[in-house]
Amino acid sequence: MNYLIKNATVVNENEVDVYDVLIESGLIYKIERNIDNPKNYTEIDATGLYLLPGAIDDQVHFREPGLTHKGEIYTEAKAAVAGGITSFMEMPNTNPQTVNILELEKKYNRAAECSLANYSFFMGGTNTNIEETLKVDYKKVCGLKLFMGSSTGDMLVDNEKTIDEFFSKLNCLIATHCEYDPLVKETQTRIIAEYGQDLPAYFHPIIRNEEACFKSSSFAVELAKKHNTRLHVLHISTAKELSLFTNKIPLKQKRITAEACIHHLWFSDDDYKTKGNFIKWNPSVKTQYDRDKIFEAVLNNTIDVIATDHAPHTLEEKMQPYLQAPSGGPLVQHSILAMLDFYHHKKISLEKIVEKMSHNVADLFRIEKRGYIKEGYFADLVLVNLNKPQTVSKQNLLYKCGWSPFEGHTFKSTIEKTFVNGHLVYDNGIFNELQNGKRLLFYI
Repeated sequence: MNYLIKNATVVNENEVDVYDVLIESGLIYKIERNIDNPKNYTEIDATGLYLLPGAIDDQVHFREPGLTHKGEIYTEAKAAVAGGITSFMEMPNTNPQTVNILELEKKYNRAAECSLANYSFFMGGTNTNIEETLKVDYKKVCGLKLFMGSSTGDMLVDNEKTIDEFFSKLNCLIATHCEYDPLVKETQTRIIAEYGQDLPAYFHPIIRNEEACFKSSSFAVELAKKHNTRLHVLHISTAKELSLFTNKIPLKQKRITAEACIHHLWFSDDDYKTKGNFIKWNPSVKTQYDRDKIFEAVLNNTIDVIATDHAPHTLEEKMQPYLQAPSGGPLVQHSILAMLDFYHHKKISLEKIVEKMSHNVADLFRIEKRGYIKEGYFADLVLVNLNKPQTVSKQNLLYKCGWSPFEGHTFKSTIEKTFVNGHLVYDNGIFNELQNGKRLLFYI
């Protein structure tokens, strides 16, 4: 179907103003002050609503294949579009791991069958597969993921010579999980020896601490500078790491970039007392000082994008004792709403939210024709009611895992409609699943 959105308050490219937007054949055909309905297109009166470009989440774990008791591409993409995320990039630590082209393309084929959002999948690097990663067509793949710190799926790349080779040989974006594993293990052994096995969750940022993050991320930045590699450091969790990045040049000129995640902007180590394992992520949620400095870095452009690191586990898995409980949690349904709460508290502007969750992700990854409300671009759009509160409960969660760290919280805003490639896939709680998303394409 084709649509005419009337009287929307459009947030785009540092401007907030009222426009009509005409959607035709999946693209944004026209943006003007007043557009007459040309061919009896479906008309949507958006008076009082805000029209944003769909968010592009550059870091999710949708758990398929092999871990589908936690989540699936279908279920998690559905939750994502309900949250205003129209495109995602998914990580390789599945089972089997996405470390060869055959398994990579299997994921793309599966997403084409079932994903309501647009999609891309990272190729995963290991200590032994560099030749396979060199064969990937990175015009069709978002980049290479290196786990320079162990997490779910045991894909640690810890051979420094191999890491150097990845940075020197690959002509693509390398995204890194940075925690120095030997230090993490050494600290955990010491803590267990002193306090025993029955540790509360607030030991997580003590075990996975600032030093472990900085030692790994600084090594990645050093290699990127040495080889002029496009490096994107995921989920920054410490104030100390911010010294590794710059806001002195425009994003499109940067070779080294950084990401902040919703949980590191929202929670602090004080929240372990009430949330426990439900805010156990890798890297860990750290101090209020770290949280505030990360938020400041988002505002001053030291940090370039905001993502979720959506990583569901079952309730039973998260209810295990701290040392046995896996790290990660679900976030895609509420990431935009969380940032809009910050807007309501006057901590960030709507323009900056759109910049960090849409524009900059498209620019950083060099995605074709997405991330902006522009004529000729794909109509990936979100209509938001800023003044319609909603409370998170198990009854309105769409994640397969069935829980959220935001349960009980009342967000001040609501996602009303989500368009993916011009298709109204989500409309006030109702899904139209007649059309799936598309594979993201990139320019090198």
